[in-house]
Amino acid sequence: MSDRNTHAPFRFHNLDELHAAIQELGLDISVQDDVSCLIQPVQLGGRTIPNAMAVQPMEGCDGEADGSPGELTYRRYRRFGAGGAGLIWFEACAVVESGRANPRQLWLHEGNKGSFALMLEECLSAARESMGAGHRPFNVLQLTHSGRYSKPGDTFVPVIAYHDPLLDQTRSVSPDQPPISDDELKRLEDAFVKSARLAFEVGFDAVDVKACHRYLNNELLSAHTRPGEFGGSYENRTRFLKECVGRIRQEFGADRVTTRMNIFDGHPYPYGWGMDAVNPNAPDLTEPKRLIRELHEGGMGLMNLTMGNPYFTPHINRPYDKPITGGNRPNEHPLVGEERLVSLTRQAREGLLGLAVIGSGYSWLRHLWPYVAAAEISRGGIQMVGMGRQAFAYPGFAKEIMETGRLDPKHTCISCSCCSQIMRQGGTAGCVPFDAEVYGPVYRG
Repeated sequence: MSDRNTHAPFRFHNLDELHAAIQELGLDISVQDDVSCLIQPVQLGGRTIPNAMAVQPMEGCDGEADGSPGELTYRRYRRFGAGGAGLIWFEACAVVESGRANPRQLWLHEGNKGSFALMLEECLSAARESMGAGHRPFNVLQLTHSGRYSKPGDTFVPVIAYHDPLLDQTRSVSPDQPPISDDELKRLEDAFVKSARLAFEVGFDAVDVKACHRYLNNELLSAHTRPGEFGGSYENRTRFLKECVGRIRQEFGADRVTTRMNIFDGHPYPYGWGMDAVNPNAPDLTEPKRLIRELHEGGMGLMNLTMGNPYFTPHINRPYDKPITGGNRPNEHPLVGEERLVSLTRQAREGLLGLAVIGSGYSWLRHLWPYVAAAEISRGGIQMVGMGRQAFAYPGFAKEIMETGRLDPKHTCISCSCCSQIMRQGGTAGCVPFDAEVYGPVYRG
């Protein structure tokens, strides 16, 4: 018998077995046999996204020292393009060199625009060649500052919004380190706008002002203990994101800016966003829902919703079978994590009929994720499903579903955390089991 408070690996051969486990655990997760909604076009303003499947922003940590894409970066986006997804959310790209999460993270600047243009064109060319001349995936470039996880060189150089007693110790943040100043944040707004301009010159359809996974913008949302213009009140804590989005919207158009946003940090109040002040570890979506509504009313038609911290609470961000070395198996069944992801996302979008939401965290469900994603689309909780680890494992997932109506169990992520393990070891990240020739040697070190 399954137990909500006991971790268990994925063991489901078919939809009936999955549904039985959901019922046994008493979870609010819907499933349906008909996955045809996944292959239907999605309207986004005046644009048409070819289908309801997206590639999530998965870092390969394989760029060049100057921030340009590397050989494996080009390869990854050719494969994503050929895979048939209707939307490709390009991985985190730093807006300043000091905000890179690793020395090989992408960083767009005036000197390397040509390499980004080539990466994008190779992706779109592979999409046309694989899916037909009329297939063009919508493409988004994620703009980021890594904040307390910044590591532009060989050592960590954390940039903090405020002191967090739980997270400071994980990156050896000195008690006397000053948080980033209000003036520095205002200059950083300029960097986001400049990077957006460069992205549009390259040819990207939209940019993402990243506000998730405890990087700087996400941390500012939870800056209850920070004084000044960017901390304390809701208006101050959301100021940086709103001002970046607003300036990009004003200069380039509302349909060209989006955000991948945490709606629940899973990190205790007052250090977490979307947390209950009375029960500090429980979700309270009052503020995330308010922010989503305000951004949507300002013209944002697409958002990508997620939660958790992959460095600290990875099970909240992405349920898994096996943790990275030194990591923990959480005291919850992964299906409990799946319910949290789908139900909180559904609640966050509630009442916003014109907003297209991409849901996250489905890869643990292996070959059965299409049936859960389709049910959430039918319920109106999401309009698209985003695949991260699944895209690493088998980039052709969308094309296979379009051609066969199903996903072969042999073509699915097995949630082994090897791709995350490579990142933590400082290597170039990819799928070890399914792309073993390239990433097996990297994983073995």
